[in-house]
Order: sequence, then C-alpha cells, then structure tokens
Amino acid sequence: MDSTVTSIGTRPKHAMAMPPEAPRPMPRQDLHRAPEAAPALTRSVRSWFARLLVIAITAGMAGYGIYEMLGVVDFLRMTILQGVMLVFFAITFTWIAFAAAGAVVGMFTPRARFSASDSPGDSRTALVMPVYNENPLQTTAALQAMAEALSAQGAAQHFEIVVLSDSTRVDVWVAETIAVHHLRRALAQTMPVWYRRRWRNTGRKAGNIAAFVERWGGRYDYMVVLDADSLMAAETLLALVNRMEADPRLGLLQTVPALVGQWSLFARLQQFAGRIYGGIIARGVAAWSGDDGNYWGHNAIIRLAAFAQACGLPVLTGKQPFGGHVMSHDFVEAALMRRAGWKVRMACDLGGSWEESPPSLVEAAVRDRRWAQGNLQHSKVIGASGLRIASRVHFLMGIMSYLSAPLWLLLLLTGFALTLQATLMPPEYFIQEFQLFPDWPRFDAVRMVKLFIFSMIVLLLPKMLGIVHSLFTGHLRRGSGGVFGIVAGSIVETLFAAMFAPIMMLVQTQHIIQILTGRDSGWGSQRRAATGIAWHEAWSFHWQHTLIGLGTAGVAYWLSPVLLAWLSPTLVGLVLAVPLSKASGSTLLGRWLARCGLLRIAEETHLPEIIRRRDEIVRGTEPLPGDGLRHLARDRQARLNHITCNLPPPPDPRGAPDEHRLTAAAKLADAHTLAEAMQWLTPDERLRVAADATLLERLTQLPDDQSARRGRP
Repeated sequence: MDSTVTSIGTRPKHAMAMPPEAPRPMPRQDLHRAPEAAPALTRSVRSWFARLLVIAITAGMAGYGIYEMLGVVDFLRMTILQGVMLVFFAITFTWIAFAAAGAVVGMFTPRARFSASDSPGDSRTALVMPVYNENPLQTTAALQAMAEALSAQGAAQHFEIVVLSDSTRVDVWVAETIAVHHLRRALAQTMPVWYRRRWRNTGRKAGNIAAFVERWGGRYDYMVVLDADSLMAAETLLALVNRMEADPRLGLLQTVPALVGQWSLFARLQQFAGRIYGGIIARGVAAWSGDDGNYWGHNAIIRLAAFAQACGLPVLTGKQPFGGHVMSHDFVEAALMRRAGWKVRMACDLGGSWEESPPSLVEAAVRDRRWAQGNLQHSKVIGASGLRIASRVHFLMGIMSYLSAPLWLLLLLTGFALTLQATLMPPEYFIQEFQLFPDWPRFDAVRMVKLFIFSMIVLLLPKMLGIVHSLFTGHLRRGSGGVFGIVAGSIVETLFAAMFAPIMMLVQTQHIIQILTGRDSGWGSQRRAATGIAWHEAWSFHWQHTLIGLGTAGVAYWLSPVLLAWLSPTLVGLVLAVPLSKASGSTLLGRWLARCGLLRIAEETHLPEIIRRRDEIVRGTEPLPGDGLRHLARDRQARLNHITCNLPPPPDPRGAPDEHRLTAAAKLADAHTLAEAMQWLTPDERLRVAADATLLERLTQLPDDQSARRGRP
C-alpha cells in the first residue's frame, strides 16, 4: 500500500482536520414551554415609539384605502363577489401599507452611534462557513482575503476559520480538500484553518452548525456565520466582536449585507435596488425591532453561550413540508434566543458586509421555492410559548412575503370575474316583488381611479424615499452615478421590477400550491455564477406564464378594450416572460447599462481592497480538478491531504453494512483499468471510495489502460 495513504483513523497528530473537541451542550427547545429562568427582557422606549409610529402610519394608509374601496363598491349594496374582492384588497393593501410605514420610520430614524473598545480582548471567534456543493475556489478565496485583512489589523490571533461541509458530490468534496490545503498553506503563519465534512446531512444547514457547536463550540466565544458568497471587511468583523464584548447580554448582531460582484442584468437590478432603497427599509425594521431583532442566517455574529443555551431546534411534528427539521432556521433561532432573554439586534450602521445576488430570474425563483417552504413552516412556530410579539411579527412578515402572491392573484381574479359578470350577465334592477324604484348596480369609476393612484403612491413610497435619501447622502450619490445615475437608474429598476412582478406572482403562487399539497422542496445547491440563461431553459420555465398572459389578454380585449388597458401593466411581463428571463441572466446587457452610467453601485467606483484581494486570489489560483476521484487516484499528495483533512466516518450499524461501500469494493475488484472503474462506479459509490483509504488504494493501483494491466486476467 502507498505509504502516504494512512488510515483515516490513524492520521499523524500534526495533520488535524479539526481542533480538540470542546463540547457545548445544545438542548432541544420546547416550543410549548418557555424557559423558566429567562432573565427579564429589556424594553426600549425608542423601539416602542417606532412601533407606535409604524402602527399609526399603517392604520392610516390602510384605513383610507379600505374606506375608498368601500365607496367604490357602495358598501350598503355590495354583492358577494364585491365583498370577496374587498377582503382580498384589505389584506394586500394593509401589507403594502406596513412596508411603506417601515420605510417612513427608517427615513427619519437617525443612524445609531456606538462606542466600543478597539481590541477584541482575549476572545476567540470562529469564522464559520457552511458549504453545500459550492465552488471551493470562491469560498476559500474569500476566507483568505478576510484572514489577511484581519492580520493587517493585528487581530488575526483572535479568529479561526472553520469550513463546515455538507457536500454530497465527490468532485466538489475532493476540490474542497484541495482548496482547504491551499488555504492552510497560505495562512500557515496567520490563522488556523479547520475543515469538517459531515457523513450524514441531518438537519441541513442548521444541523451542520449545531453539530459543530455541540462538539467544538466550547473553544469559541463567538462565531461569525458566513454564506458561501459572503465577504466581510476586517473593520466590520472587529466592530462586531467589540460590540459583543461591550454588551454581555447581546446574543446576536446581524449586519445588513450589500449585494455586489455580479454583472448580469437581474443581479445589477437587485444590487442597485438594495443600495438605493434597502438602507432605509433596513433602518425601519431595526428601529421597531430594537432588541427583538431578526437573523438572516449569515453575515452575523453570534454569542455561542447564548446560541447553545437557547437555539437547539426541535423537530416539528407532522410530515414534510410543514413537519420535520426546521428549514428557515435563522428566524427561529433569533426568536428562541430572544425568548431566553438575550438581545438580538441589527447593525445597520456598519458597512463592509457583502453577499451576491442570484444571477437570473430563474435562479431567484428556484431559491424562492426553498425559502417559501421554510417561511410557511414557521406557521407551526409562530404560536410557540414565550415568544416576543416582535418575533411573531417577524414570522408573520416572512409568511406574508410569500402568501401575498396568491392573495394578489386572487384579488386580480376577483376583479376579472366582476368584469366578466357585468359583461355577460344582465343586471336585475327589480330584485323584490313590489319594488317601485330600480336597484342600479354601483361601481364608482372616478373613485376607483383615485384609489389606484393612492395605491401606486403607497406601493412606490419606499422607492421614492430611498431616492430622496440617496440624493442627499454624499457617498451614495457619488457611488451611484450622481443625480442622473440615481434617478435614471431608479426608473430602469422600477420598469423591470414591474415586469418581473407578475411573473414572480405566478411562480410564488405555484410554490404555495406545491407546499400546501405536500411537495417538499428538497435541498439543492445554488447556481451562483452568471453563466446566462439559454432560450430553451427560459421557455421551459416560463411557457405557462406566457400562455396565461396571452390568454388573459385575449379574453380581456374581447370583454372590453378598457379592461385590457387596465390589465396591461400586469400582462406585459407575462407575455414577455421568456425574453425577460433570458435578458435577466445577460451580463452583456448588465455591462452595457453600467457603461451608460445606470445601475451602478459604490463598489464599482471605488473597489474595496478586500474584494480586490479576493478576486486576485481567484485569478491567481490554478483551477481545481473537475474529476475529483480520478485526481486522487493519480496524485499522491492530494490523496494524503484528502485523507488527513477528514474525520473518521461513523461505523456501520451491526447487521447493516453500507451497501454502496460493498458494491464499490466489488466493482474495483472486477475492474481492469481506471477508466473502467470510473465508468462503473455510481455517485454514491464514488463517495464511499473517496472516504475509504483501502478502497482508494485499490483505485490507485488500477492502470490507465489495458496495455498496463501487468498480467491481470
């Protein structure tokens, strides 16, 4: 046997995948019983004042809109169908009024100022990056850039990198171990780098992090959770640690990540919108949340003592998609932590926190399927005992962000049905037997136009406030191309958003139907690179939307050209769904708009050093092998690094040997060449070979072709 390929269970002591275990118990929480010994929860006058403002503004806007709608349909003579439309209108209009109210509060909330020590003291923070079939070159480049930036600040000794893999594809797994080896070598004198791949993906991302905390959480005071596309400046990381050190009851501090780094049209629209409108929206949420904030799953720092004490997630009763392991764990963890008496806050004043947008409309829709299921699953958590009211509101906001799509669709369908009824069914003017005067149908068209204008104002209010705020904020104005860049870019973004909105309405409605009928989303990896959308892919995904748009337009024109004019803002996006989706993934269109000075963000004008360094590392690193198992078979050093980079697999249960390992061993025994073995092995069997030093050695001994069989039968 190759002397370098040691058993996974007998690796050299100097080649450790993970540090010595330092367990933190993480008891599973009971949703039906609040913790008995929770400290008294803090109450902020400022956050309560912000809440009252949000409630008052929402009530005022929604009340006026509903009052006008009552006048439109003549409440005293309202039909059943008009009543149904009124109910849907009241729900959806209150929802957009709530969003507008939050933006108003955010617009006039002063930026918080914090003072904290300049040093993280003696604390130790883990930079935790859970990965699932991601591009290891991108993830390790970001981690290396962050480590180097912390070293330049003289604070690297307070941080450690922890890569937590749940990858299920052998090629990705092998690429991860190679990339981690390169990262360790690059940071040998800077920062420890740990890597652990789970053998069973229990609980998905939440289970991945919980398993780390239970075995190694005692080693750290804090962890900064990163997504595969996350990047954070050293100054931001140090500020997060300092604020945790300054407030012993602060359990979680969430930054507001800015979208950067993509050039497709869809991503640039998202980046621009987040920069121009996102700031005041986030400040509004932070203002009324106060210490009852939320967690978005990444780009946040967490006190591990609080997390272990309060955030052991229960397994929800019932079958998937509503039962089972919690999918959107972040909201639940924030609510449970707050229930236990820890503060959960948003750090809206901190920059230097970035992530990337999905590159296309299709990728955004695919991601939304998983998010929709996770948020609807919160319907089983929102009533948990002991939760703060604000935590329940966060859950409700998440649920409504997806339920609003079918509600908007039902509102449109009800209005369409009313028009159909008025066109095809002659009205009855004398309903009662002895009626002297006719009962005329009532529908105030003038009032309807006024209500439509008011609705558009409420809907666009966050955008308008964001534009005003950006125009009067120097760094935003300069970074977005000045007055022209902000105003013209906002018009472009609003037009595309209006066309994308009806498509996403149908997509999310389909998601809700799938969830309610018991279909689980599964757990797929994300496509983050802007590789474009092929025409056949766009057609396959959107042909139904196009047919619905064309069919509705035809019926509307047949009923009334005026009705078609009213519906045209919705129907344009549906009819053009295929070319719009194709365009959404286009980097050529995105770059052309940038050359025109549109949809620009500050990071493109003045590229932050840490982003420049990450991109430099990516460009300067050799591509990772595409066929991981073949690479291990022919690269002696890669085999050793791979084996020493992984923890021992758990033993098979008695009487139930791993069938994939057994069949892999049999196929390797029968194979005459490496190519033959690679052709026979299934994906699951390839994973077993890469995990087993003995099977890997058998694969290594196979010749490349028949001429090198060395007398084998």
